[in-house]
Amino acid sequence: MISNLISIQGLKVNISAALLGGNAKGDGWFDLRLEGTPKQIDSALIYLSDLDIEVWTESGSDLDGW
Repeated sequence: MISNLISIQGLKVNISAALLGGNAKGDGWFDLRLEGTPKQIDSALIYLSDLDIEVWTESGSDLDGW
C-alpha cells in the first residue's frame, strides 16, 4: 500500500510511527506524512478508501502536504 502511494500516486511518504500486529495479523496503524499536489493527495485518499483503510486526518499547515 505504501509503495503504491509512492509509485502510482507519485507522493512523497514519510512514516513517523507505526504499530503492527505480529505476522501482519490484527489491526495496526501508520502515522504517515503525505506530500504532493492536492490532486495527488485526493487520488491517494480515494485509493486508500477503496482498500477500506480507515484514514484519520490532522489539519496540515501547508498546501502540498497532508
